[in-house]
Amino acid sequence: MATVATANEEALEAWNGVLFERFVQFRHVLVAGLAAHGRQAMQLHPPSTGDRVLDIGCGFGDTSQELAALVGPTGSVLGVDVAPRFVATARSEAALARVGNVRFEVLDVQVAEFDETFDYAFSRFGTMFFANPVPALRNVRRALAPGGRLCVVVWRRKLDNPWLHRAELVVKPLIEAPEETNEPRCGPGPFSMADADTTSQILLSAGFTDVEFRRCDIPYRIGADLDEAVAMNMALGPAAEAIRLAGAAAEPLKPQLAALLRDTLAEFETDDGIVANSSTWFVSARGSDH
Repeated sequence: MATVATANEEALEAWNGVLFERFVQFRHVLVAGLAAHGRQAMQLHPPSTGDRVLDIGCGFGDTSQELAALVGPTGSVLGVDVAPRFVATARSEAALARVGNVRFEVLDVQVAEFDETFDYAFSRFGTMFFANPVPALRNVRRALAPGGRLCVVVWRRKLDNPWLHRAELVVKPLIEAPEETNEPRCGPGPFSMADADTTSQILLSAGFTDVEFRRCDIPYRIGADLDEAVAMNMALGPAAEAIRLAGAAAEPLKPQLAALLRDTLAEFETDDGIVANSSTWFVSARGSDH
């Protein structure tokens, strides 16, 4: 088992347990939406042929496979994730796809000491859950070759992601946040890097330079119909986290919450399912010329 920072142990329990299971359940919805942002970020800030790439928070490894195709057979990709179940899935699927220039490791970037050097580091929604992002990104910067590049995709404000924001506004007034819970928390949360000033300061403190932000807005199909969109919002995201952490106290409220979510998400109903805007930052930076 890889060394994990004490501050990340609770998040590891969540991501390797209930959140992994829910990501598997809704993978067909989640990955399509997340991948659209990842691919545009790669187009804007692509790795070069032959680059050695680090994929941070690789999850199922689909992004790692895309990066492996971009760098070609002379390049290589190391996908890392703190959750062993995600890494096991990533390894299995890469082997099945016969992608030879990618490998995966269970690793907490916050405490990792990399024994190799990379030309390019990428993360698709994988940096927002570090308990202490500065040391984590400092470790990434130290692992980059002189002048190596970083590109991360993170969510922008909740207000700009209405399918998540509306669900949270419906749920949280009815759910009392527990002071103590048996459910593990997932870490700082998906919007911890939504503020450009805060994220810029994190990267500068970690030793990066030339920090730039590019906004990206893409329609996100959050369900084939209202039933699926409601189910996903009750399983993943800020509304779902409030329900999960409330534990047994939330059980009798679930039918009411589902009805309210159905009403609020109906605004996004289209002929192609439930579609709402999703908004991210593509954040690029450069490592030091050490």
